[in-house]
Amino acid sequence: MDFAIPPRVEDFRARLARFVETGVIPVEQDRTNWDDHDNIRLDALEVLRDRARAEGLWCLQLRPETGGQGLSKTGMAVCYEEMNRSIFGPVVFNSAAPDDGNMMVLEQAGTPAQKDRWLAPIVRGDVRSAFVMTEPHPGGGSDPGMMLTTATRKGDKYVIQGRKWFITGAAESQHFILIARTSDDPRRGLSAFLFDRDQPGWRIDRRIPIMGPEEHGGHCELVFEGLEIPAENMLLGEGDGLKLTQMRLGPARLTHCMRWLGLSKRCVEIAQTYAAERFAFGQRLSNRESIQMMLGDLAMQIEVGRLLVMKAAWELDRGGYARKEVSMAKVHVANLLHKAADVAIQINGARGYSRDTVLEWIYRYARQARLVDGADAVHMMVLDRTLAKEGRAFWHWPVAE
Repeated sequence: MDFAIPPRVEDFRARLARFVETGVIPVEQDRTNWDDHDNIRLDALEVLRDRARAEGLWCLQLRPETGGQGLSKTGMAVCYEEMNRSIFGPVVFNSAAPDDGNMMVLEQAGTPAQKDRWLAPIVRGDVRSAFVMTEPHPGGGSDPGMMLTTATRKGDKYVIQGRKWFITGAAESQHFILIARTSDDPRRGLSAFLFDRDQPGWRIDRRIPIMGPEEHGGHCELVFEGLEIPAENMLLGEGDGLKLTQMRLGPARLTHCMRWLGLSKRCVEIAQTYAAERFAFGQRLSNRESIQMMLGDLAMQIEVGRLLVMKAAWELDRGGYARKEVSMAKVHVANLLHKAADVAIQINGARGYSRDTVLEWIYRYARQARLVDGADAVHMMVLDRTLAKEGRAFWHWPVAE
């Protein structure tokens, strides 16, 4: 297997690394550039976004005809990891969730007219977007078959009734992708729709307070009370909502992992620097075997995560679904990120627990990683079912043709 990356991808990686080092991290380190929800202030963000556009580092994940650079999933793995050396990196390059996943699925599933109306403004950075699927109990979460929000056909429109929650970015989004029930069919009962913030018949009930830092627009609870969506704003066809969801969430889970690897490496970087500088009981921390064991283990686990992510990306690039590969990467890297932040805080002591570094930010953020886009237990169930179905073939190597 050849793990060498193409020169073009390396060029993007190197330029991203310089940009993050010289542009993003200095902004991150100045707390006056942070908003009230521990994200980058929008005016500071726009300065960096203008520079990213000018340097050709904007929307690398999209096709050239859409406004991107056409990176493959393996190329994205390399570049997203580099972007997220800073906690603010991905949003600077328009590669942060949820816009990232929304743009990729609209690029894949939208009609030309839908791309012009709904996708292009997100690509330009003129608007933000949200993916509206998760519902309060007893509605749909990890199991979309439990979805209760309905879309009822009335002439050339669909009328939406229901409630959604933990919708990332909703408070600052203009464009929304909504998943709602159009029939009771277990496989084709869901459909996907596009709607605009300014349409009547829906509202944000509340912005839900969370433990960690928030994406721009937070995590919101939405109420639909007769929102009318024209039939032309349906993505794919009626009953294709589950298909659309699978198209979006598989790659989106993997891009989370790509970014989390960058944050995990940043934790190690901060821990290494402090251990090399700090003396205790007459010895540098970095010379203590206990510290070496902790950092060595993290280095190994990060590399394991990179291999899992790269294999899943490779499988997607060759046209596969990569379901088990993405699930394995998601569980491993989500837990790795939490461990990396925890170990780095332990090595830094009170400094790590303070806000003198970004470790406490990463630690609070990391706990959600084991929940978003499928909790650990859900992905373990997927892996068990695949193992039961495939048996020893679960571990087969694809054979070159």
